Amino acid sequence: MERQFKTKRITENNNWSLNFLYENPLGRCLLKVIIQPPLTKLAGVYLNSSLSKGMINRFIKKNGLKMEDYEPMSYTSFNHFFMREIKPTARVLFQDRGSLSAPCDGKVTVYPISDKQTFKVKHSEYALSELLDSTSLAEKWQGGCAVIFRLTPDDYHHYYFIDEGTIVAHQKIAGVFHTVQPIAIHSQPVFSTNAREVTVIETKNFGEIVQIEVGALIVGKIKNVKTSGNCQRFEKKGWFEFGGSTVILLFQKNQVIIDPEIWVNTEQNLETIVKLGQVVGKKMEESHE
Repeated sequence: MERQFKTKRITENNNWSLNFLYENPLGRCLLKVIIQPPLTKLAGVYLNSSLSKGMINRFIKKNGLKMEDYEPMSYTSFNHFFMREIKPTARVLFQDRGSLSAPCDGKVTVYPISDKQTFKVKHSEYALSELLDSTSLAEKWQGGCAVIFRLTPDDYHHYYFIDEGTIVAHQKIAGVFHTVQPIAIHSQPVFSTNAREVTVIETKNFGEIVQIEVGALIVGKIKNVKTSGNCQRFEKKGWFEFGGSTVILLFQKNQVIIDPEIWVNTEQNLETIVKLGQVVGKKMEESHE
C-alpha cells in the first residue's frame, strides 16, 4: 500500500450558527427543540418539495461539486438532487477480493476498540455498547478497530457493501439528530444519541463485521435498500438524504490491516480523504509476506 492520500485537518472552526447552537446556553436550549422529530419531519417536507429547488445551484457553487461526475437529469426538489446518482465511470472500484475498499466517499479516521469497549472519535470517547445498543454484541469486537467515514456536502451520499456475504442482523435505533461537524462531536455523544442503523454481516473475506449508518442534524434520513439475505461486493446498500451523515465499519481482531497512513493521519489529527471504492486496507492474511 504505497499510495499517498489527501488529508483534511480536523478542526473545531465552524460557522456562526453551529457555534451558537452548541456553545451558547440559549443556543443549546434552541437545539433541544429543533432536533426533535416533528421539526425534522417539517424540514423534510420542505426539502422534498419543488420550493427547495432554488437551493440547488447555490449548493453546487458553494461546495465546488463536479456535476460532470453525476448522471444528468432534471431534479424535482433539493433532496432529489442530494440523492443524485453518480456515473459508473466516476469511481474506480478495485476488484481484488483481499483489498478493503471504502464503502462510500468520506473523510476517514480509524480507532482501536479497547478492552473497555470504548474508542475515541475527535476528542470524545464513545462506548461501543451504546453505539450498538447491545453489550453482548459489543464484546465480539474487542481488540478490533472502528473505521469512520464522515461524509460532507461535496461527497456522493450513497454507500455500498464492502464484500460478499450474508446479512446476519439489522436494527434501527431511534435517537435525536445532531450535526456530525467536529464542534458537535466535541460537545455531544453524537454517535450514541443520533438515529442510526446497525447491520451485522458475515463476509467472505473480512469475517463478521458491523456497518453502521448515522443520521445527522435536521433531516439526515437513512435509506437502506437491503436489510436481509445475501449481499455482494459493491452492491448498493443505501443512501442518505440531506442533513450530513457518517458510515462506521467495525472489524474484529486479526481480520484486517488498515493502511498505516490512515492510522498515522488519525494520530496527527488529520482525516484521510477517500472516494468510494478506494483501497483503505487488506484482509489480515493478505498482509503477510
